[in-house]
Amino acid sequence: MQKMISLEPGKYYHLYTRGNNKETLFRHPDNYAYFLQLYRKYIVPYVDTFAYCLLPNHVHFLVQLKEEEAMKPQWLTEDTTKLVSIERQLAHLLNAYAKTINKRYNRLGRLFQHRFGRKEVTSDAYFTRLIYYIHFNPQHHGLLADFSDWPYSSYHSILSKSKTTLQREEVLAWFGGSDEYRQFHEENAADFTAITPLIEQDEQ
Repeated sequence: MQKMISLEPGKYYHLYTRGNNKETLFRHPDNYAYFLQLYRKYIVPYVDTFAYCLLPNHVHFLVQLKEEEAMKPQWLTEDTTKLVSIERQLAHLLNAYAKTINKRYNRLGRLFQHRFGRKEVTSDAYFTRLIYYIHFNPQHHGLLADFSDWPYSSYHSILSKSKTTLQREEVLAWFGGSDEYRQFHEENAADFTAITPLIEQDEQ
């Protein structure tokens, strides 16, 4: 496993984790919904989310940590330099989910292989390709023939008009609009060459 880098306010990251020994994380459709519910509780207040995909045994998110002012604990009223630890919030998410799954399915032991892996997103090209890579993951892993049929990613949420905590407008503007967003996904099927050196670790 790679050496963990610190998560810093204002920076963009690819966050990912998988089940212990590639164990299934989501056994039922409502497991996916519950994981996203916990994500909204523990993580959304402190990050902007641009893309995600939940697969049976692993998950991916593309986020930007909010600036320092927004990272101050909401429960503290006095002026302080103390910031919320995103690492701790991510741990709360995984622990809360694992506790519920263990109880529901009468299982014991670690559910996740490790805490969230992370890679800093440091270029426009990486940001663009990573959105596509995250959405294409179900097809990449042979779960279905067309990634757009997968219901547990942000691909359709980005195109939807329904309420969302995603940075929908920013993503669509980045690609030049909804038609261009669709076209980029359709025309770049399985072409990860631009970011292969950056994503190879999370494939292991």
